[in-house]
Amino acid sequence: MTPVAVAIMAKAPTVGAVKTRLTPPLTPAEAARLYHCFLLDKIEQVRTLTDAHAAVAYTPEEARGVFETLAPGFTLLPQRGHDLGARLANGLAELLARGHLGAMAIDSDTPTLPGEFLQRGVDLLTRGEADVVIGPSDDGGYYLIGVRTAQPELFLDMPWSTPTVLSETLRRTHVAGLATACLPTWFDVDTGADLERLQASLAQLGAAAPAETRRFFTEYHR
Repeated sequence: MTPVAVAIMAKAPTVGAVKTRLTPPLTPAEAARLYHCFLLDKIEQVRTLTDAHAAVAYTPEEARGVFETLAPGFTLLPQRGHDLGARLANGLAELLARGHLGAMAIDSDTPTLPGEFLQRGVDLLTRGEADVVIGPSDDGGYYLIGVRTAQPELFLDMPWSTPTVLSETLRRTHVAGLATACLPTWFDVDTGADLERLQASLAQLGAAAPAETRRFFTEYHR
């Protein structure tokens, strides 16, 4: 079996197409640039993982060249499906079909997420200590989900972008009898309030903060 695959769920950092809820306070160009920084930092974080196979599940399909430049050496797979649930289910299933011991999908907008959380998820799947690993986000969703076998029922007809995603996912894993491990809760960056929280988190981390995101804020003044 090949190592657990860790796939960043990513969009091409196109102006007007990413992080639109951050405008304002950011301009569309600033929001796209910040998301570009998020991607670079997340790619570098995934590179630090051990016993893991790095991947990017990207959209739109014609953006493959963008991610060949951003993430050299990563496995690239286009996101396929009509909604987030289908894209997650299809991406994880594709990676598992390639022979990976497990597959994890992680978001691309948690720049200050500690790397040890991701490593813990990889380790749990590698050792078979959980059928499903979830990293809860404090808005009621999750920043990570990993599985050892395809579990499409965890993703279909899910109330995405609501505070009940996590609780409904956990209900489904319970009904299915899947051993489920939860990682520590973290926050993602979607709104202006999240932006302020991010800046505070970066200040607390100091020199240990993710490099590209930190650099953005050294140049951003409002």
